[in-house]
Amino acid sequence: MSRFPELGLILALAAGLQAAPASAGPLGLGRPATPDEIAAWDIDVRPDGVGLPEGRGGVAEGEELYSDNCAVCHGDFGEAVGRWPVLAGGQGTLTADRPIKTIGSYWPYLSTVYDYVHRAMPFGAAQSLSHDEVYAITAYLLYLNDLVDEDFVLSRENFLSVRLPNEPNFKDDDRLQTETFVFDEPCMKDCKPGEPTITMRAAVLDVTPEGDGEGSLE
Repeated sequence: MSRFPELGLILALAAGLQAAPASAGPLGLGRPATPDEIAAWDIDVRPDGVGLPEGRGGVAEGEELYSDNCAVCHGDFGEAVGRWPVLAGGQGTLTADRPIKTIGSYWPYLSTVYDYVHRAMPFGAAQSLSHDEVYAITAYLLYLNDLVDEDFVLSRENFLSVRLPNEPNFKDDDRLQTETFVFDEPCMKDCKPGEPTITMRAAVLDVTPEGDGEGSLE
């Protein structure tokens, strides 16, 4: 037995890298992903409807599915259990000191709801729901937020007709097209005269803890 087993492992790995085919990549590792492997990851749904699968599901079916898969964390009516996310309610609270950000009060697009349920829910069994089941749960979440009637059926065909209330308050990030990112050269001479003045102390702004001024947190 070798007195240096780690050296033997290193040499074996090096030999394997040298023997790897050139098509495996610049480091001699891996292989190109197959179309089926790419399709398994390519499941996102965009606000314009791209990525939505065929399917349909109504509020009635969604209520039963929600009770079985979602209510244990999110509450029977989307009110949440413990510190799990609240999904319903909160309308009119975004300007309050403690806003309640839910599907009906804050979220901008229904595609975000569908995509998240499809991709990550139910907790511990992600991507176990069929397309029809995800449509049904999404429809029920709309119903919990008073956005559709109890007989509503959501499908790929009518998906884009559903608009969430807070969508108009989201704006495109156009900072790269505005003067926000146009910087002048820093002033190196003949700059604004005078010394900087202190306009307010951090303690007054309540951004530092109260104490004796020596870093104490009494």
